[in-house]
Amino acid sequence: MSVNTLQSAASASDKGGKSRGDSRSGRWFPYFLIAPSIVIILLVVLFPLLYSLYLSFTPYKLLKPETLGIRWDDVFRNYRRLLEDDIFWKAFGNTLIYVTVTVNLELIFGMLIAQLLARVTRGQSILRTMLMVPMMFAPILVGFQFGWFFNATVGVVNGALRDLHLINQPIAWLVDVPLGMMSIMVADIWMSTPVVAIILLAGTLSLPNEPFEAAEVDGASAWQKFRYITYPMLGPFITIALTVRSLDMARAFDIAMIMTGGGPANRTELAWTYINRLALNDRNFGLGSAMSFVTVIVTLVFTLYFFRQLVKSRVNY
Repeated sequence: MSVNTLQSAASASDKGGKSRGDSRSGRWFPYFLIAPSIVIILLVVLFPLLYSLYLSFTPYKLLKPETLGIRWDDVFRNYRRLLEDDIFWKAFGNTLIYVTVTVNLELIFGMLIAQLLARVTRGQSILRTMLMVPMMFAPILVGFQFGWFFNATVGVVNGALRDLHLINQPIAWLVDVPLGMMSIMVADIWMSTPVVAIILLAGTLSLPNEPFEAAEVDGASAWQKFRYITYPMLGPFITIALTVRSLDMARAFDIAMIMTGGGPANRTELAWTYINRLALNDRNFGLGSAMSFVTVIVTLVFTLYFFRQLVKSRVNY
């Protein structure tokens, strides 16, 4: 074997070793890039979550540091107290009603707006920009705005109804049992319907034209095309919109807290306002943490259900 052959074999071996080393370092390089983000998530999200879970098993009160510790003879004390608490069940029931009504109405109004915008030929970009205006307001500002609208003495709604001679006495919108919840729902629907409409509009504009052209040839009406073509094909987008809005319902805390504060007499109490009352007003961090995890579990159940529906709709689509 010649000297040149040995040198070429050695150089090839060196190149192979370098390439294997480079492949190993290249395989780990993406993990080095995302490592800072993972550390931040662990510190900002995971640690507070685990610490809150720990607090839910303790009788911890902010003004009594000696209560920070698990009593192993009564670990589930906070959860048992919640199950025996009438206000908890009232807040839980109000929350289910609130989420069900608002999300479904937002879906109906969002679908209507999306279908109307999809048929606009001129000025669609301007209309879409105007549609997103309610999304730009902070929830706390929306709460102040609609709290003034539904004020019993100087509210715009009562003033307009009096001017139209529809009422003689002012209506206590934020005090009555059904009207208080309705007022908060109206504020949330006004603020969040554009989110649903934008998602459904994007889905509508992405649908293929061939099924609609075939239905047009067969003489299908506008309702029939929507019922049998548009609505089924928008299934994945509807599921996404429902999931986003259901998970985003925690923002209703600001609106409910500003407009009614959960009162009067817990008539408009939601899960989030009751958690605030337990943890911050009563300084009972243990009980507040336990209720927080109850809401987290319920939210996870809804999320898993929506994701299963999303997978089914994508398969059917």
